[in-house]
Amino acid sequence: MKRNAMTTCWLLAAGMSVCAQTPTDSLQIQMLQEVEIMATRATTATPVAYTNVTSEQLKKQNHGQDLPYLLSMTPSAITTSDAGAGIGYTTLRVRGTDATRINVTANGIPMNDAESHNVFWVNMPDLASSLKDVQLQRGVGTSTNGAGAFGASMNMQTGRHTVEPYASITASAGSFGTMKQTLKLGTGLLNDHWAVDARLSNIGTDGYIDRASVKLNSYYLQTGYYTANTSLRLILIGGQEETYHAWNYASKEEMAEYGRRYNSCGYMFTDENGVDHYYDDQTDNYVQKHAWLLLNHNFDTHWNMNVGLHYTKGDGYYQEYKTDRWLPEYGLEGDDTDLVRKKAMDNDFYGGIFSLTYRNERVNATLGGGWNRYEGDHFGRILWIKNYVGNLNPDQDYYRNVGTKQDGNIYLKAIYNLGNGFSTYADLQYRHIAYTIKGENDKYDWTKQPAGMQQLAVDETFDFLNPKIGLNWQINAAHRAYASLGVAHKEPTRNNYTDGKFRIHPKAERLTDYELGYAFANKAWNVGVNLYYMDYKDQLVLTGELNEIGEPLAANMPESYRMGVELMATWQITPQFGWNANASFSRNRIKNFTETLYENEDPSGDIWQTNLGDTHIAFSPDVILNNQFVYNYKGWEASLHSQYVGKQYMSNLDYEAHVLDVYFVSNLNLSYTFALPRIKQITVGCTIYNLFNEEYENNGYAGSGFYYDGNQKVRYYYAGYAAQAGTNFLAHVSLNF
Repeated sequence: MKRNAMTTCWLLAAGMSVCAQTPTDSLQIQMLQEVEIMATRATTATPVAYTNVTSEQLKKQNHGQDLPYLLSMTPSAITTSDAGAGIGYTTLRVRGTDATRINVTANGIPMNDAESHNVFWVNMPDLASSLKDVQLQRGVGTSTNGAGAFGASMNMQTGRHTVEPYASITASAGSFGTMKQTLKLGTGLLNDHWAVDARLSNIGTDGYIDRASVKLNSYYLQTGYYTANTSLRLILIGGQEETYHAWNYASKEEMAEYGRRYNSCGYMFTDENGVDHYYDDQTDNYVQKHAWLLLNHNFDTHWNMNVGLHYTKGDGYYQEYKTDRWLPEYGLEGDDTDLVRKKAMDNDFYGGIFSLTYRNERVNATLGGGWNRYEGDHFGRILWIKNYVGNLNPDQDYYRNVGTKQDGNIYLKAIYNLGNGFSTYADLQYRHIAYTIKGENDKYDWTKQPAGMQQLAVDETFDFLNPKIGLNWQINAAHRAYASLGVAHKEPTRNNYTDGKFRIHPKAERLTDYELGYAFANKAWNVGVNLYYMDYKDQLVLTGELNEIGEPLAANMPESYRMGVELMATWQITPQFGWNANASFSRNRIKNFTETLYENEDPSGDIWQTNLGDTHIAFSPDVILNNQFVYNYKGWEASLHSQYVGKQYMSNLDYEAHVLDVYFVSNLNLSYTFALPRIKQITVGCTIYNLFNEEYENNGYAGSGFYYDGNQKVRYYYAGYAAQAGTNFLAHVSLNF
């Protein structure tokens, strides 16, 4: 791996040494920028399903909500929000696949957390304000860098310099005390070569859910050097978040008794007057900083090179009030009592990426890859114990473990023009992962003698070969058809090792993805249809069981699949009035699923197993519909976006007690854009979310258990739901200078 790192550095140095010194031409620089994204992106010659979202489309929605909500109009995509208003802990699912299976890159740099495979958007507030565009690929997609490429890929491209200097100020305010302020500045091109761009953002909200407050701050700084053939950019991104916990969700019974905004997180006690008291510092706190050095160079009209070095520093913790906890679970003597615990992590992620592209009239080929290393400390401490007898050291760890992961990949992909509109696509990636976890877990292990904290000794290596092939037919200027076959593999996440049952070892997953599509486009219409069949082996999915500490358990399912059709249509009815719509109809099933229930949720007790046959995969709706009307007239714009999401099961048991009900939500955006003598552009407007006050939930958890009543087995169910806000609004204004 050291050799890989040195190779990356050598390529960077070599690229700098051959930078052309020809006079700058702004048009040539713009052409160079478009070349930079090709290594990780799909084009109309690539036989995969994808959607491009431009910066202008992002800007029209970017009034405070997190990036996943700005992509909710894309096919097969749904969003979730813990706080209920799209700010804070939010996620994106595509074709039912969760965030840990969506590969995310920015300028080719991997953004997924190396251990959890998740992308925590709360740690990168207002990143959308610094993006040039986003491409969301569905299915296996093209080879890319990082973890999580197992069902969808999101490629983000950050904004570029402008020839002229600029400044902009945007501000939003609205329901639940929500506020957002963003300041952006750019120098334009200095001395024909240099440019500096910067952004500062602040976002805050009380949240829809009770006490689900969010405080976010972020910055973006880009310094670039540009010539006609070369760009060298240093990008610094930082985010700081503080959020009050809202991840317990609420049962239907709790909502009926306390209201839909009920939040049990932080509960301490109820006083003699019936007043509930909550812990003020039940918060999640995290600081994440990114540093990227990106080089792009055109050797000539055929050869292009990209090299990037990256470093991410993450440091944070959350603390929480826990009631009736058994002290031996924390390495202490005593019985059940209340306490305050703090769980923290400190991690470093660094590495390099590269791509070398050759293109002529017949061939477009890219050799690329990357190497990354992750080092993460996980530890916990007890800050306070109710009525504790003895000495308590709040700086003493009750668990600590270290995760180390090295991830290297290399890929070669090419499009070959066969003539008569036909082209073939081939893509082969090799990926090697080495992952270790050493130390004590935050889970008590009573299966060992003597009992104590679980000892982690994970030492895994994976070698994956991910081939993809396809055929594209550009029938004529308006019609295109394509077909592809791709294979992807994915290693287990950290949680699959640490939160599962003590004696079950997770296995890697495999996906074989079949895609078939057709697209038509002219001046008025853009229509597409995509058929897919995603065949899984050992897919890790929620089982409906709970682990030893009461958390949902994921396990390998030997056979499962997702299949469906995606329909897309855009119609520019008049120059002022347009219509966009997409629909996804799918079938997502586990084959021959066996449910396992534990008596009183005790793994050492009796069990009850039932073969349920083919069942729905959790959180995978069969129907998703999006519809949008847009009207523009002399600076005025009105858009109405509606989304329908079909019934979702929160476990794989097909029980109605575990259902997220159908919901239909509409958002209305109104704005007016004009200019003043010293201001290039002013936009004022208001977005009304959930226009028709739909009462719905978009996330949750569910499980089952049983107990004996005499000799009779009695099943019981439990479920929690993430309630979402009713009608609410954000007013916004932006000034561009």
